[in-house]
Amino acid sequence: MSSDAPVPLSKNSVALPRTAVPLGIGDPVEQARTELKAALAAIEEKANVPRRVERVLDERIEQARAFNRRNPALTAVAVIAGAAAIGAAVWGFVRLYTR
Repeated sequence: MSSDAPVPLSKNSVALPRTAVPLGIGDPVEQARTELKAALAAIEEKANVPRRVERVLDERIEQARAFNRRNPALTAVAVIAGAAAIGAAVWGFVRLYTR
C-alpha cells in the first residue's frame, strides 16, 4: 500500500509528494479525506525507521564511494587505521577480561 511515488493530480500536470495536500479542493469531505491520507502518509514516513536508516546508509555509502574515487590512497590508509584501531580495542578488552 505504501509507495514513494508522488501522487499525480488529475487537474494539474504537477505531481505532489504523498504528504502534501493540493489546494483548491471544494468538497469538504474530499478535503478531509485528502488531509487524512496526507497525515497517514506523513506518520508512515516518520515511523518507518528501517526505511529511514536505509536511506541514510545509502547516502553514506555513496559518499564513501565518491571519496574513494577522489582519493583511493587516503581511503586505503583510513581503512587500515580503522582496522588497527578495532583490533587494538578488541585486544585491550580481551586483555582486561582475562586478568
